[in-house]
Amino acid sequence: MGNTKTIILHDVIVFLLLLLCMEMGSIQYSTAQPGNGILLLPTSEVKAIREIAAQLNKKDWNFSDPCSNKTTIERPHTDQYFNTIICNCSISANVCHLQSITFVGQDLDGVLPPSVAKLQYLKQLNLGQNYLSGTIPSEWASTKLETLVLSVNNLTGPIPSFLGRITTLKALGLESNSFSGTIPPEFGNLVNMEIIFLSANNLTGPWPATFANMTNLKTLRISSNNFTGKLPDIFRSWKQLQNFELQGSGFEGPIPSSISVLNNLLTLRISDLKGESSEFPDLRSMNNMQKLMLRSCNIRGRIPDYISTLTNLVTLDLSFNRLEGTIPNFANIMGLSTIFLTSNQLTGLIPDWISSRDNRYAIDLSYNNFTKISGPPACRETFNLFRAFSQQSNKLLAPCLNPCSKDRYSVHINCGGKEVTIGNIKYQADEDVGGSAKFFQSPADWGFSSTGDFWDIWSSTKDHIANNASILRMKNSELYTTARLSPLSLTYYARCLANGPYTVKLHFAEIILRDNRSYYSDGSRMFDVYVQGKLKLKDFDIEKEAKGVDKEVIRNFTAMVTDKTLDIRFQWAGKGTTNVPRRGMYGSLISAISMESNFKPPDEHRSTKIIVAGVVSALLLILMILVILWWKGYFGGKPSREQMLCIVIQVLVSQQKGNLMGVVDSKLESEFNHEEVFRMIKVALLCTNPSPALRPTMSAVVSMLEGRTLVHELIMDPSVYGDQSRFKALTEYIDHLRSPSSKEPAQQSFFYSSEASRLGRSSSTAPSTSNSNQT
Repeated sequence: MGNTKTIILHDVIVFLLLLLCMEMGSIQYSTAQPGNGILLLPTSEVKAIREIAAQLNKKDWNFSDPCSNKTTIERPHTDQYFNTIICNCSISANVCHLQSITFVGQDLDGVLPPSVAKLQYLKQLNLGQNYLSGTIPSEWASTKLETLVLSVNNLTGPIPSFLGRITTLKALGLESNSFSGTIPPEFGNLVNMEIIFLSANNLTGPWPATFANMTNLKTLRISSNNFTGKLPDIFRSWKQLQNFELQGSGFEGPIPSSISVLNNLLTLRISDLKGESSEFPDLRSMNNMQKLMLRSCNIRGRIPDYISTLTNLVTLDLSFNRLEGTIPNFANIMGLSTIFLTSNQLTGLIPDWISSRDNRYAIDLSYNNFTKISGPPACRETFNLFRAFSQQSNKLLAPCLNPCSKDRYSVHINCGGKEVTIGNIKYQADEDVGGSAKFFQSPADWGFSSTGDFWDIWSSTKDHIANNASILRMKNSELYTTARLSPLSLTYYARCLANGPYTVKLHFAEIILRDNRSYYSDGSRMFDVYVQGKLKLKDFDIEKEAKGVDKEVIRNFTAMVTDKTLDIRFQWAGKGTTNVPRRGMYGSLISAISMESNFKPPDEHRSTKIIVAGVVSALLLILMILVILWWKGYFGGKPSREQMLCIVIQVLVSQQKGNLMGVVDSKLESEFNHEEVFRMIKVALLCTNPSPALRPTMSAVVSMLEGRTLVHELIMDPSVYGDQSRFKALTEYIDHLRSPSSKEPAQQSFFYSSEASRLGRSSSTAPSTSNSNQT
């Protein structure tokens, strides 16, 4: 929950160091010159900045006062805009030198200027959030830069090895570009390095062993690349490390045991490791840890109890692993406001300390195997229990859902938007704000389960719905003006569907990223799509598939519904950019969903006729079987048509008395096949089940009568066919007939008693009425 989070120290450190040149603005320099008050730069530097402006295609640099951050052109600024130039006038007498340049969020569309090398006193260069292309100039190898930020641009080519010669570097930001190839081993020469951002590129190959030389490293981000091999065991050299992020990197597990030496970690984010499984790593010495993510790392075993000693934890994400057993007691970590244990194999009761926490805590336990009775009695806004239990009655997806009242054959959802009608199809509104641990159920028997928080930002519920950034001109644009976002996992489900094949239609459009000459076009979005638990789309890129932004792309799939439910899950697996157009913008994006049965819904009027016919057929079948028994002489006497139905009642009463043979004529003595009679009576009882769906089919009846199929015994209260008091009287009468003191002939069946006939006639109308009500 964004409004309950405290400021995390490492986020402040990362931000300040990355924008170190901005921070330099608070340093006081002798910037005023006697007389005219204008700073004086050496002629060589004035010439250099004119060249730099031309190479960057920056047209608003005030060369008459080059150390001023006042531009010569007034124009709208982006929310990431910075324009700061800092000159140091304390180095030489009567002259100043340019020390820091920050041109951020200005959509500069030139190239990286080689002339930067002519500014020998330059220490900070930040050209992030622009549209610069090309490669890093080799001339930069001679600079004395301490901070170099080129993140969020359109730079290509390999990362040059000559950067390893800028040994003064302390912070390097190259994320969200298109750099390719391997990381140069020469980076091992950067012994003063403290911060490296290399995420969201196309880097390949193994991790250079020379990185062990960076003993001063404090922050490292290397997510969303295509590295190969196992995660290297080089943590022992990084004892100063405070923030480590490795998501969707391509590396294989397991997590090296040497990670246990990182006692200064504040944030640990590792996700989507390939390869073999491993035990939970030893993190017990990381007492300063505030945010811990070990997601989709193929970790097996139990959640360690020692996590309860990490009392500074604010966020814990252990989702999509193979963790089992019960949840340890973390009740003493009161600041632990976000817990994601999604998609594991956790069992047992949900602890009281979890179920008793209020809406200030976001807790997601979906997709586990907890005991059903342990869950809270009702759904809660920030407590997600979607598919969290091992045994769920009637395949209910959560303990707060009601049973289905009737079958549905189609569902249409306008994700994140209002109700829309396209042709003859009405797409239902989906305007719930969502959340990081949210289970939503609409009145129309569909809903969604949303899991995950946007890291690196003050996340709020507004971050889970996207609105179009420009005018949409595609057909049916109403479906694409909004979309639902998810930073981790989003499952849309439909309940109460008739079983059978369905066509699933997914509507996508990229309405956040742009394809113009701005840093909004430097981003990339990739996510996975599952239908009925099966992976259908891997690393799906909407913009790439639609060949542009604000263009629709539709994907169709066939899915089989077997348990009345159909679900579609969208999962972010650590790929793509996370800081375009601003940090915290990533994850899956879905505009609309359609689910249509591939078979025609039955005609309700005809269905009623079929059900009635089925009831009649079942009764005729019962009569047929009983007539066969009678003709074989098992019952004695010749019943009338109306009295035939009362045989059912006699059999049920005899069954309750534990004496089924009591319905057989005593004159037969033992001259009959007992097994055959028992089988026929039990089959007849199965066919009297008041629920038509539970009666055996004709083919099953034949198979059971022939002895090829085992006959299950049906235990039923005969009162289901009529009034309870009358059956009590009938039972007493049957007992009277069987009593040795009875004066009535022993061979007389109760069918021939006037009282029994009256009772039989009264109750013989009950089956028809009762079965009609059941259907």
